[in-house]
Parts: sequence; C-alpha cells; structure tokens
Amino acid sequence: MAEIVVKTIEEKYEELIRQRANEDGSELSILNLGPTHPATHGIFQNVLLMDGEKIIDAEQTVGYIHRAFEKIAENRPFYQITPLTDRMNYCSAPINNMGWWMTMEKLLGVEVPKRAQYLRVIVMELARIADHLICNSILVFDAGAFTPFLYIYQYRERIYEVYEEICGARLTTNMGRIGGFEREWSDTAFRKVRAIVKDFAVALKEFEDLASRNRIFMDRTIGTGAISAEKAISYGFTGPNLRAAGVDYDIRVANPYSSYEDFDFIVPVGKTGDTYDRFCVRNAEMWQSLSIIQQALDKLPEGPYHADVPDYYLPPKEMVYNNMEALIYHFKIVMGEIPVPKSEVYHAVEGGNGELGFYLVTDGSRVPARLHFRRPCFIYYQAFTELIKGGFLSDAILILSSLNVIAGELDA
Repeated sequence: MAEIVVKTIEEKYEELIRQRANEDGSELSILNLGPTHPATHGIFQNVLLMDGEKIIDAEQTVGYIHRAFEKIAENRPFYQITPLTDRMNYCSAPINNMGWWMTMEKLLGVEVPKRAQYLRVIVMELARIADHLICNSILVFDAGAFTPFLYIYQYRERIYEVYEEICGARLTTNMGRIGGFEREWSDTAFRKVRAIVKDFAVALKEFEDLASRNRIFMDRTIGTGAISAEKAISYGFTGPNLRAAGVDYDIRVANPYSSYEDFDFIVPVGKTGDTYDRFCVRNAEMWQSLSIIQQALDKLPEGPYHADVPDYYLPPKEMVYNNMEALIYHFKIVMGEIPVPKSEVYHAVEGGNGELGFYLVTDGSRVPARLHFRRPCFIYYQAFTELIKGGFLSDAILILSSLNVIAGELDA
C-alpha cells in the first residue's frame, strides 16, 4: 500500500524555492502574514511566497480562534445560542442577533409587531454603519492616513452608547428576544440615535473629502485587488464585495425581512470590483443606512415592542422576582424545556459583509439537531490568494482591509 505524504505549506514552498534557485538562481522567501499581526485584523494566517516585495503565491489558513461554535450551539438551548452569534462578526453583532431571532420566529411561526420590526431596522442599520465605518477607516489608515481614522472612529463609540442604552451591552450585545425586544426603547436611546443621524452625516462627508479624492489613496487602491462579477459570483461573494464588482444583489431588496420593503433606499453598485470600489460602495451604503434610520424614526408605528408569545418570550424581570409562575416560565424558556416543532428552516439577513444565513434543523428536542451559520467572511476569504498574486506586499494589506475579513467568522 502506497504511503501518503502530507506536506505543509512551508514544505511545498521550500521545494519551490530550491527548484527556482537551481533553475535561474532567483532567491525566493517565505513570509508569514499573521496569525498575530496588526495588518491581519484578527487571528488568521497567510503564508506568502515572495520574490522580493512581489507575491508569487499564497495560501491562507484559518482556525486560530478554535471556538467550534456550531457544535457548541448544537448542545445549547435555543435562547442560549444568541451570545454565540455575537462572536461571529463582532463589528456588527446586533445584525447577527436579529438574524438568529428571525430564524427562530420563522421556525415557530411568530408574527412580530410592526414597531418591533422598525426598531430592529434602526439597530441593524446602526450596526451596518459601525461595520462599514470600521472597515473604511482602517483601510484609509493602512494606506497611511491616520487623521481620517481618528476623526471618524468616534462615531463607533456613539453607536455603542445606543446599544448600551437599549440592552446594557456594547460590543457583544446579546440583544433582543424571540418576538422583539426585552424592553421598550428609552427616550435617551431615541435622542442618541437622532443625534448620530444628524452629526454623522457631516462627519461622513468630511471623511469622504479627506479620502475618496486623495491622490495617494487613489493610486494605492484603484486597480488593486480587482475581481470580475463572474469570478465574485463563482467564489460565493455577497454583500458590499459582490456589489463592488457590479452585481446588484442585496437581501434587503431581494428577500425583504423586518419590513425593509417599507423603506426607500438605493443599493450602491461598483464597476471594477477593486479596492477603491469596495471603499466607495461601503461609503455609499452608510449614506443609505442613515436615510433608512431617518425613515424608520419618522414612520415608527405605535404598538407593542414584542410579540404575544408567552411560551417563548421571557417574562419581565419584576414578575420573575415576584411571581412563581413567571419564574417557572423564565426557567423553562432559558433551559429549553418548552419544545419546538420538528422542522428545517433557513433564514438570511444582509449582514455587514454579505449574506449571513442560519440553517437550522430541529428534531423536537431542547437543542438544535444541526445548526450551520453561513458566514460571508469565511466564503469570500478563499479568493484572497487570487486577488494578491502578482501584486506587492503593501497591496495585500490594503486588499485584506477592503475585503473586511473578520476573524470571528472564519472558525466554525
């Protein structure tokens, strides 16, 4: 029986280095970009084969966070899965939370009141702004411009203050419940949201003026890391990275959820799919998110902030502390003692980086029989090698920033 020899990436590249040295005398080298490197923005690794500053070949590796959250989720009651979704794309955690609750509501046939749907839209668009804000400001910073990053980043903090007012948490929010929110939003929360909409519009315009027509930034990004629409689709791109390649696909329009059909907004689309287009598409989407939030505030319906589903909606804390029946229901819901129907559902939302999907299979027990998270970063990160081959190391840094690869979405 033939022996199977498995070689590491480094061993393959070392063979190629020796081969090239024998053929033409060229000196190639191996460079580890990551797993712990400021430019990788997280814990993941790219092994690069270099000819000086030029990238000859590359291979990316994942799995450095070692969380196995899908298997953890399959051993947790449904209400205890939400904190796991926080830790995927932690730059826009509320979108993950809302997507999970909508999956459960689809499974259970829960009709969410209009007010709760509009409130979800507001918080999801705030999260989208925070996500794009982080991506674009760091992209500009990686190109050498520190001032725009420092100036615009303060609005991430202000968005986190809104999260804190709504649910008490900031980065990993664990926000909402099946059927809506745990409490009505305070006047302070609405006041802070309106202030962000007003102030951020001015700051975003200044940020664009500083970066989008800057000659150095344009020279570094235009034509860098370009991908065609056909290639983007074949790789499974979604979200801003797909739209930057010229494909007009947004789940909020294609398959509306949470009353997105009630709002007027434009889906920004690029042409070349390069680093500059990805930057411009995300900037344009922040403008559209501001418009959606303003519309939601103007048209916010009256009514309950959660659905009337006592079997799945946690009772108010004051009742839990003072009423035995409420305490029992709280325990049964959190510990998964109330059964869910046998079913198979898939629900997707437009996350900060694309189609964030939840494929849930239930067998009637207190935990999922199977739960798969469709993480957009994990899917389009496979194209990184192709995008950087033939370019320079400095280009690879900008391409990685413009793709907005979040390490939390790479581990399953």
